[in-house]
Amino acid sequence: MSSLSKLLRTLAVAGLSAALLAPAGAAHAEPSPADLTRQIERSSAELERVVESYNKIREDIKANEAAVARLQERIGPLEREAAQSRADVGEFAATAYKTGGLRTADALLRPGGSAALIDRLGTIDRLTKQRQERIDGFTASQRRLINEKSRLNTVLSRQAVQARTLASTKTRIERDLARLYELRREAYGRATEAPAAPRETAATQAPAVSGQAGVAVRYAYGAIGKPYVWGGSGPGGYDCSGLTSAAWRAAGRSLPHNARMQWGAVAHIGRDELRPGDLVFYSGLGHVALYVGDGQVIDAPSAGRNVLKRGMNMMSIHGYGRVR
Repeated sequence: MSSLSKLLRTLAVAGLSAALLAPAGAAHAEPSPADLTRQIERSSAELERVVESYNKIREDIKANEAAVARLQERIGPLEREAAQSRADVGEFAATAYKTGGLRTADALLRPGGSAALIDRLGTIDRLTKQRQERIDGFTASQRRLINEKSRLNTVLSRQAVQARTLASTKTRIERDLARLYELRREAYGRATEAPAAPRETAATQAPAVSGQAGVAVRYAYGAIGKPYVWGGSGPGGYDCSGLTSAAWRAAGRSLPHNARMQWGAVAHIGRDELRPGDLVFYSGLGHVALYVGDGQVIDAPSAGRNVLKRGMNMMSIHGYGRVR
C-alpha cells in the first residue's frame, strides 16, 4: 500500500473516532439569546392572532345573546296572540255548533219577502267573513310564532357551537402561553417583564388633546406599564384590542374587543390625516394600537410584556382608522 493510501486511511479512522467520541450535545448547540428572541417574536405574533380570534368569538356570542333576548321578548306577545286567536276560533266553532248557525237554505226558505231575504243573506255574509278573519288571524299568529321559535333555535344552536369553539381556543391559548413564557425565561431570566417603575401621573405625561380623543389618549397613557393580559380590557391588564376599546369606552364610544371588528367600525383615513386618538392597524388586522402623536402609538404588545409607547412603524401597517 502506498504512503498516500496509508495516510488517507489513518485520517479517515481518526475522523470517525472523533465523531464517535464527541459529546452528543455538540451537534445541538443551545440557542443564543438572539435566536430565542426571534422565536418569542414569531410565537407572540401567532399567539396574538389566536387571541384575536378568541376575542371575535366572544363578541359574536355577545351579539347572539342580545339577539336571543330580543327574540324572547317578541315570542311572549306572539304566544299570547296565538292563544287568543285559538280561543276566538274555538269560541266561534262552539257557537256555530250550538246554534246551528245561519245556513243559506234557511235564509231562502224562511218567509218574510225579498227585503228580509236580503237582510238574512247579508248577515250570513258578515258572519262568514268574521269566521274567516278569525281563522286567518289564528293561522298568521301561529305562523309568526313558529318562525320566531325557529329563528331562536337557530341562534341558540349557533351560540352552543361558538361556546365550544371558545373553550377549545382558550385551551390552545393557555398551552401556547406556557411555551411562550418558558421561552422568555430562557432568554430573559423571567416569564414576564418587570412591573413598570413609578412615574408621573398620566395627566402630566399625556399631550394636551381636546374632546373625546383626548380622553382616550389620557386613558392609554394611564395604562403604560400595565401587563399584557390576553382577553383583558382593563383596568389591571390588556390585550391590543382590549386597550383600544377600553380607551374609547372611557371617552364614551363603544368599540368591539377585536382588531378586525374595530377596523370595520371606524372611518378609514390616510396616514397624513392621523391625529391623536386615531387607531393604527397592523399585520393583516391582527394587531391594533392607539396613535398619540409625533409618530408614536401606545399598545399592548404581546404576552409577557407591558403596555408601552413606541414608534408606530414597529411592524407592517395595514391601515388607519378614526372612531366615529
